[in-house]
Amino acid sequence: MRLTTLCYIENRNRYLMLHRTKKGQDENAGKWIGLGGHLREDESPEECIRREIREEAGMEIQDLRLRGILTFILPDWGNELTFLYTARGEEIPLPECDEGVLAWVPFERIPELPLWEGDRIFLPLLRGREDCFSLKLIYASGGALEDYVLDKAGREG
Repeated sequence: MRLTTLCYIENRNRYLMLHRTKKGQDENAGKWIGLGGHLREDESPEECIRREIREEAGMEIQDLRLRGILTFILPDWGNELTFLYTARGEEIPLPECDEGVLAWVPFERIPELPLWEGDRIFLPLLRGREDCFSLKLIYASGGALEDYVLDKAGREG
């Protein structure tokens, strides 16, 4: 199982988001997502997310908070465990990003964007809950969301 991080950086009722348009063989191609990436060997999730944000946006963040653990079941790409964060960030000139286009997106416009269906479940949780949640997202081959489990243990036995 891959280990990854994902962060939604907030500034003035907007999230900094990445429109994934530049990488070949990208499971996120065409989607809008937060910033993040894969953990390196001997790297904590917090070290990973800070490094990824520096690399992708040239930004230092404040008030980093673990908000959720996401378990992605992805038959086409391999399963993934993601540490989901929020943080605050200053509005700086956004650099060119070799993975896509960075943009500050107002909260109310985010549902209009091409997102993963699972993101439509957890993004409202970031705005509506203060606790750390666990969300399992089960995708079918081809990328359609089949089911999800929020804050519950899997089947016993």
